[in-house]
Amino acid sequence: MTDAPSPPRKPAHTPDGKHLKKGWTTGACAAGAAAAAYRAHVTRAFEDTVTIRLPRSETPTFTLVTQDLDNVSARAGIIKDAGDDPDVTHGLEIVAEVHNAKPGTGVTFVAGEGVGTVTMNGLALAPGEPAINPGPRAYITQALETVAQELGTEADGPPDVELTISIPGGREVADQTMNARLGIIGGLSVLGTTGVVVPYSCSSWIHAIQRGVDVARAQGLQHLLGATGRTSEKAAGTELDLPTQALIDMGDFAGGLLKYVRANPVERLTIAGGVGKIVKLSQGHMDLHSARSRVDFDKLADTLLHAAGKDAVDAGILLAARSANTAAHVLELAGPHAPKLAGLIARQAREVALATLSGGTEVAVWVYDRAGNRIGNSGNDA
Repeated sequence: MTDAPSPPRKPAHTPDGKHLKKGWTTGACAAGAAAAAYRAHVTRAFEDTVTIRLPRSETPTFTLVTQDLDNVSARAGIIKDAGDDPDVTHGLEIVAEVHNAKPGTGVTFVAGEGVGTVTMNGLALAPGEPAINPGPRAYITQALETVAQELGTEADGPPDVELTISIPGGREVADQTMNARLGIIGGLSVLGTTGVVVPYSCSSWIHAIQRGVDVARAQGLQHLLGATGRTSEKAAGTELDLPTQALIDMGDFAGGLLKYVRANPVERLTIAGGVGKIVKLSQGHMDLHSARSRVDFDKLADTLLHAAGKDAVDAGILLAARSANTAAHVLELAGPHAPKLAGLIARQAREVALATLSGGTEVAVWVYDRAGNRIGNSGNDA
């Protein structure tokens, strides 16, 4: 996954009031490991901990779990602690290896084991570059420069070193991220705009959505599919026969996708999802997560009444719909009117999406059941 430049979403506490612990990004860990390795490379001895300064003035101290030193290089490793965030890279070791480089070359970044390589246009890095994002590159370089100035090896500017960043096991963990769709092959990205992981901030997912749009546009793709989950993505992707780079795993972040497409338009956007998520979108919610938005069942019952006709729905069914627990249950209660209800939900969701996009992109919305069957659509071919 990738970090996002947008402000972090909180909670900083769980619903029961428990404080959530922040963590450190792969970029922050790489900066610490790089600073420790460079210091050892120059002084010929390791210190057990390293402290760095991040862009927002945080000063984390990391313990080194790897300390390797020979005549030509130094390697240092730090275990990533993502705090209470469910980060797939939590617990991985981030390793930095330093070699001398030609005078005047500054810091040269190299992808080691488990760090991916960029292969497509549309990202902030050119194809062929190691997937070490610009933000981390800046503060990794700053960390090296700080050590160089302290030791007197450089009066001004960063040292001339080749810096290899490795994440053992990163290739396997990358399969759980969106890297392959973004054209990042062979491992993980080294991320972290600020160096800080905010628990449940969702910033990395939103950033991945944005980069997915960037990569698709750079490939000349003008029809994207934004899906809320794997079932709807697989079903809709098969129907549309779109290339992998056109498939945007938007998850719960409909607003994140729509607002980015508004600023970076494509010709067509198809939104696909289960009835519960699409109902929320149809009711104006941009964040579809169950903890941050809820279905208004009175409105959904009214939608059923409108879809079926005032005289076609039994009063008892309407009453049950108003007290239902899930949108899928309301769909069951609708009985023979379920196709009309699903279609109207899709059309309403399309109107919300179009209003958010403010023109320039044609939109279709498709509703799927849990088996991957399309049960409703907005009635236009997008």
